[in-house]
Parts: sequence; C-alpha cells; structure tokens
Amino acid sequence: MLPFEEQILSDLLEDPHGGLVVVSAGLPLHSIAASLLVVHHSSSGSILFLSASDSQKSSVLQSLQRLQDPNPNLPSELAGDLPGNQRAALYSSGAAFFVTARVLIADLLFPRAPPGSISSLIILNAHRLSDTSPEAFIARLLRRHSPRASVVALSDRPLPLSSGFSKPERILKSLYIKKLHLWPRFHVLVSADLEKDPPEVVDVRVPMTAAMKGVQSAALEAMGACLRELRRTNKVDVDDLTVENGLFKSFDEIVRQQLDPIWHTLGKKTKQLVNDLKTLRKLVDYLVRYDAVTFLKYLDTLRVSEGGKSIWIYAESSYKIFEFAKKRVYHVLRADGSKISMNSKSAANKRRRVNDDNNKNRDENEASCSDGGKGHINSGVMLEEVLEEAPKWKVLRELLEEIEDERRKVALSREDELGAEDTGEDTGIVMVACKDERSCLQLEACITKGPHQVMREEWGKYLLGKAELHGLQKRSKKKNQEPKGFGILNGEVANGPYENTDPSSISKLENDALLAAASEISHLASEEISVGDGSDPCATRGRSRKCRGRGRGRSKKAPSKGQTSINRHKNPGDDKVIGKGCSAIEIQGAEKDTEDATDLEERSLLDASTDKAVLRGHSKDHDISESVCAKPLPPVQFYALESDKHILDVWKPSAIVVYHPDIAFVREIEVYKAENPSRKLKVYFLFYEDSTEVQKFEASIRRENAAFESLIRQKSLMMIPVDQDGRCIGLTSSNEPDLHGLQNSQTRKAGGRKTVEKEMQVIVDMREFMSSLPNVLHQKGMRIIPVTLEVGDYVLSPMICVERKSITDLFQSFASGRLYHQVETMVRYYRMPVLLIEFSHEKSFSFQSANDISDDVSPTSIISKLSLLVLHFPRLRLVWSRSVHATAEIFASLKMNQDEPDETKAIRVGVPSEDGVIENDVRAENYNTSAVEFLRRLPGVSDSNYRALMDGCNSLAELALLPIERLAELMGGQKSARTLKDFLDAKFPTLL
Repeated sequence: MLPFEEQILSDLLEDPHGGLVVVSAGLPLHSIAASLLVVHHSSSGSILFLSASDSQKSSVLQSLQRLQDPNPNLPSELAGDLPGNQRAALYSSGAAFFVTARVLIADLLFPRAPPGSISSLIILNAHRLSDTSPEAFIARLLRRHSPRASVVALSDRPLPLSSGFSKPERILKSLYIKKLHLWPRFHVLVSADLEKDPPEVVDVRVPMTAAMKGVQSAALEAMGACLRELRRTNKVDVDDLTVENGLFKSFDEIVRQQLDPIWHTLGKKTKQLVNDLKTLRKLVDYLVRYDAVTFLKYLDTLRVSEGGKSIWIYAESSYKIFEFAKKRVYHVLRADGSKISMNSKSAANKRRRVNDDNNKNRDENEASCSDGGKGHINSGVMLEEVLEEAPKWKVLRELLEEIEDERRKVALSREDELGAEDTGEDTGIVMVACKDERSCLQLEACITKGPHQVMREEWGKYLLGKAELHGLQKRSKKKNQEPKGFGILNGEVANGPYENTDPSSISKLENDALLAAASEISHLASEEISVGDGSDPCATRGRSRKCRGRGRGRSKKAPSKGQTSINRHKNPGDDKVIGKGCSAIEIQGAEKDTEDATDLEERSLLDASTDKAVLRGHSKDHDISESVCAKPLPPVQFYALESDKHILDVWKPSAIVVYHPDIAFVREIEVYKAENPSRKLKVYFLFYEDSTEVQKFEASIRRENAAFESLIRQKSLMMIPVDQDGRCIGLTSSNEPDLHGLQNSQTRKAGGRKTVEKEMQVIVDMREFMSSLPNVLHQKGMRIIPVTLEVGDYVLSPMICVERKSITDLFQSFASGRLYHQVETMVRYYRMPVLLIEFSHEKSFSFQSANDISDDVSPTSIISKLSLLVLHFPRLRLVWSRSVHATAEIFASLKMNQDEPDETKAIRVGVPSEDGVIENDVRAENYNTSAVEFLRRLPGVSDSNYRALMDGCNSLAELALLPIERLAELMGGQKSARTLKDFLDAKFPTLL
C-alpha cells in the first residue's frame, strides 16, 4: 500500500462508527476496501460488502490476493436462495460476505442475523445514496440491531456528491456517521506519493484532417445553436448551458433534473432540443472514436430515424456535417472528372414528375443494375473512393515500431553489459487502452490486416447494407405502382420533410452511384463464393471485367503520408524520427508471411477493381510495398476502458499507449507506477490536436477539482448532530421516542404518562425492497413484515391489498397483460383491491402534457386502458400518489380503523393446498378454478387470450373440438392458435 492509502485507513479506524471517504477518480478505492478486510478480525463479527458490482467484486478480490498472499481470506457471496438458518449461521461465523440490499434488509427485519454478529458494513458507490435509498434503511436497522457496528461508505465520484443542496451532509445523517474524508488528486500526500517516481510520458498530438475539422466545427456550431434556443425558454439555469458542459454525459442528467418537474408543460420544441443535444454530443464523440465509414453509417441512421422531428438537422451547419462525412469516404464525379454540385437547400423543395413510363424504365434499370451491375445507367457518373483512414492509426503503428526498436536496443545493450542475465522483470508487453470493445477489435485488425484492408471491409459492409435496403424499398414499390395520397397535383408530387430523409431525395445521382457500387460488390462476393466451390478463378476474373455500372471508378489514398505530422512534448533531446511503417503484421511481433499477404492483396484488388467498373481499389504497388517492408512489433494487449477492470497488475506492461485519454485510467497508471517504482514504464498519450477530445479531457480535470473545492467548503460548514455517546443522531424519524414531548406533557393526564399508540404493521412482498417505499414506511413508524406474497405487493389489512406500479412498470404491465391478471387475483381474494400509481417526486405529476391529449378516444392511450380496467373490475380502487412520502401518508390513512393484517393468512392467499383447494377464493363458487388454471398453462394460451377462450367454450372438452379458424378468432392470431391445436391433436405415445 502507498503511504496515503495507509493514512486513509488509519483515519477510518480512528472513529469506531466509520465515515464517508471520497477520492479522485482512478485512485485505488478497491484497495482501501480490501485493507479494511485485512485488519478485520473474525472475533469482532462479520464484515459485509453492500451493493458491489461484478467489476468491483473482482477488483476487491484481486487486491486481497495481493495483500494477503499466499493464503488470502476471500469473501464469499451471501445468496438469497440459501435457507434462513444457514444464513444466520454465516452471519455468526465472523467472515466477510458480498450481500445485496434486498437480502440484508429481510434478514435484519426477521431478524435472522443475531444481535452483534455484524461488526462492519462497507458501502460502495456512496455517491448514489439518498435518505430514501435501501442502504439508508439498512443503516437505520443496523443501528438498532448492532449499535457498535461501523459503517464505511466509499466513493470515487465527487461530481455527483457536489451537486444538489448539501448532499454529503444528508448522506452522513442517513448512514449515522459524522466524518467526511476528502482525498483529491491535489492532496499533499497523494501528490507526493504519485509524483515521487512518475512514469516517462510522451504527449503525441495528431492533427485532424480537414474533413474531421469541418465536421467538428459544424457539430459544435449546431450544439451552440441548440443551447441558445434552450436558453430562450427560461426553464433552465443558463450557467450550466455551455458547450463545454455539453460534451459530458452528466449534462443530460443536469438538464433533465431541471426540466422533469415541468416536463408536462414544455412544448415539443423544447423536448426535442434536449434530445438533439444528446445526439450532437454522441456525434462529436464518435467522430474521434470511430472510422469514417462507421461515422457515415451512423449519420445515415440519424437521417432516417430523426430526420422528420429533429431540429438540429435543419440547421445551416448540419449540411456541412453530412457533406464532410461523405467526403471522408467517397466523391461523386462526372465522367470528365468534374465534381457534381448539389444545392441542399433546394433539394427539399424539388418536384418530381410522376410518369408511369419513366418509373417502369427506372425499375428495369435498377433491376439490371442489381443483376451484376451490367446495366448502362447514367454512364457519365463515377464514384471516387476516398476511404480516409483515421490519423491515429498510422501514428499508433509508428509508435509500436518505435517501442520495439527501443526494446531491442535495450536488450542488446544489456547482453553486452551483463551477459546472459535474465531480464524477466521487463515483460515487453505494450498495452493499448481504448474506450470500448469495438475500438479494440478494430485497432487489432488494423495491426494484423492493415488500415487499408480494414477500411475496404467497412466500405464493403456499408455498400452491402445500401443494397439490402434498396432491395426492401424496391419490393415495397412494386406493391404500389400508382402514387396515392394528398399532394398530387397535375402529375407532380412534392417532397415532404419525411420523404427528404430518404437518401435518394438528397441526391439521385449519388444514390444511383452507391447502388451501382453495391451491386458490383455483391456480384463479386457471389463470384468469390463460386470460386470457393471449385470454379476457375481465371474465368471468374474474366467475367468481372465485363461488368459495367454507371461509369468508371477511380480511387485515391487519403490522407497521404506527408499530411500526418506528430507533435511531441517530451524532455529536451528526446525527439526522434519515427520510421514509417507498413500494415500487415502479427500482434505478437512475428513477421507476417509476405507471400500470403501479397496474394491476399492481389486477389482483393482484382476482385474490386476493373478498367471501367464503378469501384476500384487502392494502388496495388502501395499495399505490396507495405507488406514487404513491414517491421516487427512488440506483443500488444488491448484494453477496453468501459470494462472497468484493473489489469495493470496482471499484464505488467512496459509501455502503455492511451489511445482514448481518460482521467480515471491516468490515475490508475500513476498508482501502478508508484507501487512498482523499480519497473520502467513509458506512457504515450494520443490526442487529436485542437479537438473536443483535448477539451473534454482538460475540462474533466477542472470539473473534478471544482467539485472537491465545493466539498471542502461544505465540510467546513457542515453541522452533524451527535448524542451523548458521540454517535450521529441522523435524520429525524417518526418512530424515535419524543423526549421533549414527554417532558412537557401535562401531569394531570395520568401522572404525565404518555398513551402508547398502537403500532401499525404492513406486510411487504420481498420483491418490493428494491424500492424506497418500505424505507419511508419504516421512517413513519410502521412495522415492516417481509414475506413472499402471491397476490399483491402490500397488505394493509385483512381486506385491503395494494398493487404498486411506477409509471414505467404500469406501461410495461399493460403491454404484457400482467396487470390484468394481478388485478383479477386481488379481486378474487380481497374485498378492497387497490392499484397504486406512484409518480416520482423529481418528475411531473401527469401521464402526458395537455398538448398531447387528443380530442378522439384512442384505444392505445394509457387513460383508455385504465378506464377499461376500472369498468371491468368495478371494485378496483385507483390511488394516485405524488411521491413515496405521499404514499406513506395514504397508507396511514387507509389503515385507520382497520385491523392489522395476519402474516400467516397473507402468505397462504392464492397458494393452493395439498388438496388443490384455495382458501377465500371468491370465484370458486362460479368457476372451476382447477380447469381455469389448467387452461392457462396450455401452449399458446396467455394472460391476454385465456378469458376469450373461456367465453367461447364451456369446457375443456369443447375446446379440444374447436376448429383452427375459431381458435384463431378467439386467441387473436394464427400462431398461438396453431400452437394450441397442435398440442391438443398430438398423438398419445404408447409402448406398443
């Protein structure tokens, strides 16, 4: 452990009640949690890790193995499916366990955990806590169950903690702890430990291409325009509406938090602006993360999905985004080499003449084009491939070659100086850190196959997708040859806004050229399959030369070698010229067979290029020279930052290339080097110069420092009340004894004795403990009884049963038909069934805005579905709740003058006995419940159609004789009817 980690551990151990620790992102939080387990002794009780994710569990286990080597005492999983007595024995064992909030709440309420058996509770992800979270409920129960138990909350996300009004203070009170420990990166002890022996850092700035700069500036301009429009609404704090904040995911949460309470009063334009800002943020991020073809494919998807409703897509700068993205992939030229100029503004207002003869000829030409691209259509147009490679790809290749050269030079010098001494300390592994798994796979392909081959594959997938989409559109057009609908005047049809989203309406010539290229690609792919089946490859190549498309094609290599420059910021005298590398190398450093690479490139070029074809590959000589002059590379390991796994101690790399810079990973590198000062480590940072990538990285550092400064100010002004024993009193609760009221009570009323109020109790289903309502009910002084209920979620009395639905769950339950069955069972067993519809206090108290309510009654509307539900079940009561606190007040009012529910009876409701009889079944007098249950278990029968089957036939015997047409009518579909009919008509197996 580093000295600052030991100091954090000593600060936590000083206070026996625990504390809240907030560190900078990337600092070893898992190591601190593992250290608490190392100093723990089993005689004091069990130690529990609460609500840990899978990646956090693996990190804690890995740290324990390193700290307790060779015999680590690893914590195990305390599963909820274990018997209660076995879990009680595990709590008394004094070991360490990972446990979920739902299981621990139930064990503390029963109680299964013996008093004093839990010595410490470690809560990870403390930035997600609130006074109504399940963790706060556990802390309150633990304070009564084990008063001497300590609670330690850990977090490495200072930004969420600094937002809101005194959030750290409320978290401390809800967990009954009183100390806040802040450890930012600029802390004196942290800086001294991490900067004592730092790694060698090389800052590589890669210039973006002109097209990338154009896309970035246009996207930022569109984002600025959306922010200006959002400021005019006067609904959001203008201080947060900056382009710099818009680059982060937290910006979406900040805007939604401010707008959710008034979301039902906003217009469609304001709501769309919020979604557009999220889309533009993704565009800027994907520009520097993915290749040109993938980015263009994403833009095409946006054009179709959001073209009719987005606001940013109609801005002036949005046209530049699409144009520059196309220029990175291809150009459409005339036969003489001149470019085709298109006016995007007038494209949406063009009118096309509807002519049956022209449409017929066009369909014939398209069909001939799809048949191998042999048709001569618009022969004056040709498609020029650009396939711009990411500038970082070439730089990454050069860096790997430089690292391998340096490693070999160092190895030779060591052999000369020390002879044959083992150098096992240096693994020679180079780790490349990327944002996601897709980037890792693509970079790996770039190293093994070469950037050119990777772009060719992506381009082929793009064209095949175009051809497949065109085939679907053409089949739909054949079904309806005559134009129908409004807007047809004198044989002219105006292109509407939704029609403009189709690529063919933007540029017919461009779309025709792409379709011709796609047809040739698909034709060549089919020929390759025939070659693989045993046909003559020479004959296939001869046939491919006869293919004709819409014109000649040519391609150019972009960007050229002279266009990519590298600016390094290193120590003086360390500047070196990086050798220009080639592109067909194995990852582990072995040289690729040049003959296989040459044959592969020759075949791809012969298949993809002809003299007068639409497509033509890049220069063959260039690719052959790349595979011939390829230099050896070191062993490379790719790491996805989104996986959130700590693998530096496992791989022990000698060099790290940070392809996508991330502040948390930078801190992990610093900690790794500080823990291994003798190990040499060189880190390369790849940044696009003057890009949002640099701006976002620098802004993340400023935002984290500002968050810690805010937390430091809040800590100086924090007021934590404590009792006479020094324990935090916590938030006020209704079930705590009111000492002040006892002192001021009148002595004339029975000598000042306070009347003991009857304790309310609520039976709660085990699945409901993931919500905040049981916590709030416990705060109101109600006794919570956790059981597994077959009917309902909450039982308030022997007559009242409540089914609780959040807004999202309500929509999903209606869609699946589950709600109808739940209400039906409540009506069968309880006199007063209640459907509770609970809203969030952070959002609007309405289903939809007044502008979205139409004059006509729609059967798909949520209001219509609720109306039909109430009409079908007249005894059902609907209860609308604004928040969980309002729900607790409603429950208290419903329980007035009601008997308390019986736990044993509530468990048996809806559960058949050994004889198959269900107690208190109201429907048993009118229905054969056993036959109904048997019907619902037949194949094809669901909650949405079994009632129609019961109305359509009187018995199961009559059901077996119904024809397939009648079953399809009753069940609402041929598929489910066929499934049921096949099951009923299946032959009975015999032994003869």
